[in-house]
Amino acid sequence: MPEDAAQSSNEARTQRRPSERVVSVDVLRGFDMLWLIGGTGVALAVGRLCPAPLRDVIVPQWEHADWEGFRFFDLIFPLFVFLVGMSLVFSLSKRLEREGRWSAYKRLLRRTVLLFLMGVFYYGGLRHRWPDIRLLGVLQRLALCYFAGGILFIHLKPKGLVAVCVILLLGYWALLSFVPVPGLGAASFDEGQNWANYIDKQWLPGHKHNGDWDPEGLLSTLPAIATCLLGVLAALLLGKESLTPSRKVLYLVGGGALMVIAGFLWGIQFPVIKKIWTSSYVLVAGGYSFVLLGVFYLIIDVWRIRRWTLPLLWIGANPLTIYMAKNILDFNQLAERFVGGDIKTFAGERVGYLLSTTVSLALTLAVVRFLYNRKIFLRL
Repeated sequence: MPEDAAQSSNEARTQRRPSERVVSVDVLRGFDMLWLIGGTGVALAVGRLCPAPLRDVIVPQWEHADWEGFRFFDLIFPLFVFLVGMSLVFSLSKRLEREGRWSAYKRLLRRTVLLFLMGVFYYGGLRHRWPDIRLLGVLQRLALCYFAGGILFIHLKPKGLVAVCVILLLGYWALLSFVPVPGLGAASFDEGQNWANYIDKQWLPGHKHNGDWDPEGLLSTLPAIATCLLGVLAALLLGKESLTPSRKVLYLVGGGALMVIAGFLWGIQFPVIKKIWTSSYVLVAGGYSFVLLGVFYLIIDVWRIRRWTLPLLWIGANPLTIYMAKNILDFNQLAERFVGGDIKTFAGERVGYLLSTTVSLALTLAVVRFLYNRKIFLRL
C-alpha cells in the first residue's frame, strides 16, 4: 500500500474510534465476569430462599438451557465475546494509527496465541495424556474470535463487516437447515445429530467436553465470530463523533431490541441453541448485549452516575487474571473455613449456602480490589 494511502486509511480509522476511554465498557465487562466469579452462586442462593412460584422463575435463569431456549446465564459467554470485539477496536485502532498494519498483525497474533495457550492450561494443560487434552474451550474460542475479528477489522470498513456478519449467519443457517447430515439423511438441529456436532465427531481431535462433540467446537466458532463482529460494530458506533450521545443510546437500545425480536422470530424455524451457537442465538444474545451496553453507556458515560461501579471496575480491569485464579484457587473451599461446619448446620441448608457463596464472592472481590489498587493487571 502506498504511504499516502496507508496514512489516509489510518486517519479514517482514527476518526471512527472513541477519543477517550469509555468507562461503561469496562464496567459492563465487570458485570459480565461477576456472574462467573461467584455472583451466580449468590443469585442461586437468593432464588432458592424465595417462595415457590418466584423460585421457579428465578433459579432456572442461572442455569444454561438444556438445549433449545434462552436464559440469562446463556448471555454470559456471548456478552464477553461481544466485549472482546469492542476491546480489539480500542486497542488495534491506536496501533494502526501509530505503527501501521504490521504492528497490528503482530499484536493480534501474540494475543491470540497466548490466549489460546491459556485456554489449554485452564482445562488441565499437559496434566493429561493425549488425546485427553481439550484443544477447544471458552478461552480458545475467545482467541479465535479475537483473531478473526481483528483481521476483518484491519481490512474492512463497517459495511464490509456487516456483510461478513450476515454471510456467516445466513451460511450457518443454510447449512444446518437444508443440508442433510451424513448418516442421518436429513437436516437436523437435534443434539448429536446436527452438522456442528458431526464435524466435531469427525475432525476435532483431543478431548471433547460433551463426549464426541464440544459446545465450543469447530463449526460453531463461525457464528461466534459474528458475535465478535457485533462488538466491533458497537465500538465503531460509540466512536462515531457525528452522533450525539442520546442518538447512540437510541441506536444501541433500539437496535438491540429489534435484534432480540428478530432472533426469537427466527428461532421459530432455526431454534435458539447456545451449545451450537445458532444464528438465531447470535441475534438474541447480540441484541441483549447491545441493550445492556446502551443502558450502561447512558448511566455511566452520559449521566456520569459512577459511584456504584467501582467493584465492577475492579473485576473488569482484570478479567483474565481472576478467571484463571478461580480455576487454580478454590474460593468456595476457603469460604467454608469461615462459615462452614456448625455455622452452616445452624443456619440450615439454604441459608448456609447463601452464607458460603457470599463469603466466596467477597473473598474474590477482595483479591481483584487488591490487584486494582496495586495496578497489577494481566496484559497479553
